Amino acid sequence: MNERAPSKRFALLDRDGTIIVDKTYLSDPGEIEFAPGAIEGLRLLRDAGFSLVLITNQSGIARGLLDAATLLQIHARLQCLLEADGLRLEAIYYCPHGRDDLCDCRKPAPGMVRNAMRDLGFGPDEAVFIGDGDADMEAAAAAGVRGIRIVPAGSLVVEGAAADFLEAARRACAPFLEHNSGDFACT
Repeated sequence: MNERAPSKRFALLDRDGTIIVDKTYLSDPGEIEFAPGAIEGLRLLRDAGFSLVLITNQSGIARGLLDAATLLQIHARLQCLLEADGLRLEAIYYCPHGRDDLCDCRKPAPGMVRNAMRDLGFGPDEAVFIGDGDADMEAAAAAGVRGIRIVPAGSLVVEGAAADFLEAARRACAPFLEHNSGDFACT
């Protein structure tokens, strides 16, 4: 039997306001709360063959609102909560810098996205970036990755934006359905 190996797929995910509720400089691992549709959308992506990768600005470190050790605790707790739902982040990339630090990793710069591509061995055509802000979409575009923006109900309307993470996950799956009919279903 001559089966073709499935192509790699990567869902690059913003954290605050995308998969978890934005608590403005979250500094307590116990305060993690998943955004509407996040768990269902993450399952959909996993079932469609996507590896899940977190890409997040964490300027609270530069501002002295939390330290790197606390951020690692937050991300460890996030992993545990996801694993309880049968989910797993393949990798976590974060930028600890502030706006004025002029680094190449802080979104909207594409540094974290490019690092993920290099480290995990995928190209822009094998990924989608889901986020809730201009910086997310700009980082995706600068790295040549398709971006899907989430703008929850009650926020300013952004044309073409998904209402929640589940809708964004469905959109992420759609192009792969066109090329791989029968491989999986995005429902």
